[in-house]
Amino acid sequence: MAKTVAAIFDRREYAENAARQINERGLKTEDISIVAKEQNNGEKGYNDVNNATYNRKEKVNDNISDGVMTGGVLGGLAGLLIGAGSMMIPGLGIIAAAGPITGLISGAVTGGIVGGLIDLGIPEKQSKQYETDIKAGKILFTMRVEDEKIDQVASILRNNGAVSVDTY
Repeated sequence: MAKTVAAIFDRREYAENAARQINERGLKTEDISIVAKEQNNGEKGYNDVNNATYNRKEKVNDNISDGVMTGGVLGGLAGLLIGAGSMMIPGLGIIAAAGPITGLISGAVTGGIVGGLIDLGIPEKQSKQYETDIKAGKILFTMRVEDEKIDQVASILRNNGAVSVDTY
């Protein structure tokens, strides 16, 4: 039976290295989801220019190849993960997401990240904590994993600097 392994990283590079190692071990990267908050890179007027987009609460970009923001946030993960894009989440701002969670989040914008995580089997209380972590600039990494691979994946995540690793 598959479960969801969730990890929080302080740095995008750590999550990227973990995803790369998982791929190198032959595990399915299409089961990996990454969520990170889009940071203002100090570009003058960035938020002002995009306020209309924020207020409409619509998807900002659903194609990684067209997304400078997503490519910058998710870096080398873009080549490993499917369905990457940037979207506006009320109360959180623009986030970059890749993997199965992208469809779950964009399909229920009002439920935002919490709703998407609940759909992955993560309890609401923990989902809210993950949303808080993302809001604080941390990277959320989730992966659907068969029982016999959970320890292997959790070990890879911890060895690559995950602040926390939990299974649901």
